[in-house]
Amino acid sequence: MAGANTVTLTDEGFDSDVLQSDVPVLVDFWAIWCGPCRMMAPVIDEVANDYVGKVKVGKLDVDSNPQSASRYQVRGIPTLLLFKGGQVVEQLVGAVPKDKVVEALNGHI
Repeated sequence: MAGANTVTLTDEGFDSDVLQSDVPVLVDFWAIWCGPCRMMAPVIDEVANDYVGKVKVGKLDVDSNPQSASRYQVRGIPTLLLFKGGQVVEQLVGAVPKDKVVEALNGHI
């Protein structure tokens, strides 16, 4: 359920793929059964395409990877966390329009 420029993230690779990344990383915490998550999928893929080389965009299935969701106290999905330098610098919860995601990203690139 990820586009060509959207990476699939896992608990096992989270530290290396997200926390140690040289570029900001937008993580979409989602689940297949979540309607709002499915609504956000095209937005996430568009953002991934728009920000190639500037921001890494990834999706983390909370059912298959509960450790990362718990680690960052993700209580509702979809939750978007923007990591920069290994730290959360932005958080968006729920289905949000693309312009809100872009606004959050532009403040950190």
